[in-house]
Amino acid sequence: MMKKSLLRLFGIGFIAGSFFACSGGSSSEEESAGVVNVYTHRHYEADQQLFDRFTEETGIRVNVVSASADELIQKLEIEGASSPADVLITVDAGRLYRAQEKDLLQPVSSSTLEAAIPAKFREPAGYWFGLTYRARILAYHKERVSPEELSSYEALADPQWKGRILTRSSENIYNQSLMASIIEHNGEEAASAWASAVLDNLARAPKGGDRDQVKAIASGEGDVAIVNTYYIGLMLNDDNAEERKAAEQIEVFFPNQDDRGTHVNISGAGVTKYAPNKENAIKFIEFLANKESQQFLANINYEYPVREDVAFSEQLKKWGAFKSDDLNLSILGENNQRAVVIFDQVGWK
Repeated sequence: MMKKSLLRLFGIGFIAGSFFACSGGSSSEEESAGVVNVYTHRHYEADQQLFDRFTEETGIRVNVVSASADELIQKLEIEGASSPADVLITVDAGRLYRAQEKDLLQPVSSSTLEAAIPAKFREPAGYWFGLTYRARILAYHKERVSPEELSSYEALADPQWKGRILTRSSENIYNQSLMASIIEHNGEEAASAWASAVLDNLARAPKGGDRDQVKAIASGEGDVAIVNTYYIGLMLNDDNAEERKAAEQIEVFFPNQDDRGTHVNISGAGVTKYAPNKENAIKFIEFLANKESQQFLANINYEYPVREDVAFSEQLKKWGAFKSDDLNLSILGENNQRAVVIFDQVGWK
């Protein structure tokens, strides 16, 4: 497994090196004038369209290296001070916190970002900034479940859900961050008891991604799944008829509206520690946080804009307004290891 991982990382490094070699930046002076090098975990066409707009408006060329968050973090570690990366973009505050803890990011002071992005969506010292957010909701079958039966994440531990709940692996950062939030609100003992009870209520062993949970509801394997909102938006508007058909059979429920609010998480960006083009990196993140960019992401990718002055897309409006958890998302990273330990202790694979 280690050999395979190293080979894959070598491949990413080779691609990145070739890409930067072909980008035309032959001197540090030239690069400082018009380049920003972006390592991104996100894989959406909407992002590339925004990157192109940034270049059109500023003249700054955007060089992109795409891979998983773990691969990019490892790549930054290996490259060290010689890394060409200026910006790291990834999903989930837990991953951004991980990069920060590994000393791969640097704090940024930007009045533009501080004014645009609410405090709960950015790291207090400016190591990273949320760009969009998604809610981790309960997707339920329209005919087999009544919304009156649903209330909170905690209520999924009730016996009535025996053999009816679907979710992905505990190795997934989305579930780890949800658990991290439950630890923060309820304490480790209660969080462990909840995880054990939900595990007993699962319809099948945890597997697949969020889309797979929706499909499993549609096929009758379970009735309720823990998923991120934007996956459902993407499925409802997918070119694949099977994806649309599965998503059309479910409804969205925002849990914990009577107390702390629904757990949310972000896609976000930080400036890398050794960014050779720091000024351009800050301009780039500020561009992604402006009203036009935020509206574009909201409309195209079914994500919630972090800016409070940007309207939700029509799809998100259909699901209605909801109360979100105000927990500062840096806490999700701080509690990550405790979340992993609890999952392991209860046997949630």
